[in-house]
Amino acid sequence: MAGAGHSHSHSGHSHGDGHDHSHSAHAASGGLKGALILTTIFLIAEVVGGLISNSLTLLADAGHMFTDVGALAFSLFVVWLAKQPATSQKTYGYLRWEILAALLNGGVLLAVSAGIVWEAIGRLRSPQPVETGLMFAIGLAGLVVNAISARLLHSGSGHSLNVRAAYLHVLSDLLGSAAAVVAALFIRYKGWTIADPIASIVMTLLIVRSSWSLVRESVDVLLEATPAHIDLGKVHDAMQTVDGVASVHDLHVWTLTSGVVAMSAHALVPDPALHQSSLEAMTRAVAAQGIHHVTIQLEGRTLEECEPDHAHSH
Repeated sequence: MAGAGHSHSHSGHSHGDGHDHSHSAHAASGGLKGALILTTIFLIAEVVGGLISNSLTLLADAGHMFTDVGALAFSLFVVWLAKQPATSQKTYGYLRWEILAALLNGGVLLAVSAGIVWEAIGRLRSPQPVETGLMFAIGLAGLVVNAISARLLHSGSGHSLNVRAAYLHVLSDLLGSAAAVVAALFIRYKGWTIADPIASIVMTLLIVRSSWSLVRESVDVLLEATPAHIDLGKVHDAMQTVDGVASVHDLHVWTLTSGVVAMSAHALVPDPALHQSSLEAMTRAVAAQGIHHVTIQLEGRTLEECEPDHAHSH
């Protein structure tokens, strides 16, 4: 088996990737700080208002809001942690804390949602009076606060699972506030007290769907599954069609953290004179598909061709 060649597109491409990741992390940090301040202030108002008005929808939203404060604070900490330099023990640094944070926040959302649905079912059986005026006012204020927070986090949610988890927390509160406004109107003008628990259930089910998707995606990253936007067959074909490459095997593509895709593979290139050019061509081919952290081991002979050498050495 011929000498192994390693193409680390870290040297050719990762500076740009690192800069982009750092820039997005900085932007995410600013959005998280602003959302955390707004959420904390409104949490206090909503808990007081929910207790006074006896509104489950408001208290349900306050429950989400409480987890939001913790989620936003944790996400902000993880953004800082992920920027810490790598060490000889942690060669990728703390990048994967972003994925762990997303998984934890998604799990918390699912747990809180289950609790809200349970309480809502109880209120459907035994409806309780609600102070609609206060419920409406706080719900309307929540719409404004959560809309601003969601706006602050929206851009970062497309680049980081960690920020997307925080965004989902805020989005759940936005939906909760909208549900509180609608429920208050139905109760005030129609007398439908069951509108309160129904609104909380509808709001919660919408969040469960997004939360489950977040948890599933986080687990896929931790299991080093092939990213959904990467076609492994196309990656294989793009490498194997390079001049001098006879075959490609042991191909793996995975996500290190949000926006950072890595790949490793073995490529059979029989002609030693073509090793470097084939290596560079394969690196460019996979870079065109969004993979910039690449390790390719070149092989000059097949395993069958190597067997006589191994037999002779024994």
